[in-house]
Amino acid sequence: MQKIADPVMKALGQRQLKAWMPVEARPGQEQSRRECTYLEAMGRLLAGLAPWLESGSSTGKEGSLRQQYCELARAGIASGTYPASPDYMNFGTTAQSVVDTAFLALAICRAPTELWTKLNKPAQRNLIAALKATRTILPGANNWLLFSAMVEVGLNLMGEPWDAMRVDYAVRQHEAWFFADGTYGDGPHFHWDYYNSFVIQPMLLQIMD
Repeated sequence: MQKIADPVMKALGQRQLKAWMPVEARPGQEQSRRECTYLEAMGRLLAGLAPWLESGSSTGKEGSLRQQYCELARAGIASGTYPASPDYMNFGTTAQSVVDTAFLALAICRAPTELWTKLNKPAQRNLIAALKATRTILPGANNWLLFSAMVEVGLNLMGEPWDAMRVDYAVRQHEAWFFADGTYGDGPHFHWDYYNSFVIQPMLLQIMD
């Protein structure tokens, strides 16, 4: 966990993620990847760390590490959503931003005390604005419906007005796309890849909770 998380978390904590993180891309796609890679790194990393941040040990070496990561995570969220920060991230200006904002919202729902309640008030306001900015993105008729829904669930958790239609539509469509044995189509056609375990099931579970 530390090997994966430390480079991102420590850079975020110092507002140096964009300065230090290389952009990996196919030739010709560097600029488009640069627009989304930082939010992708933060959102997906925090989604994985969040259950431990919220419920891990509070004592000993692990407890000390968890406390450090919680502080770095809050600092990273504050920096990534503050428009004047050098690490301010892309919310709503490209389609991909709704994807990675949804992972950030998932992280906050998994760790509401550490990643929301303990966040300072200005950072909370900036985070709310960042989530709302992605409402301009029209999701595709596939697992992307859950990304828009997950953002609304995050806003609901934060006590903000939320769009129940986006949530209801995403859930109903995935009910219609259910095949068998816990498997959903990624859209109306069967499409077998890792999105059932990576997006569809965890986000459906969090949305229903």
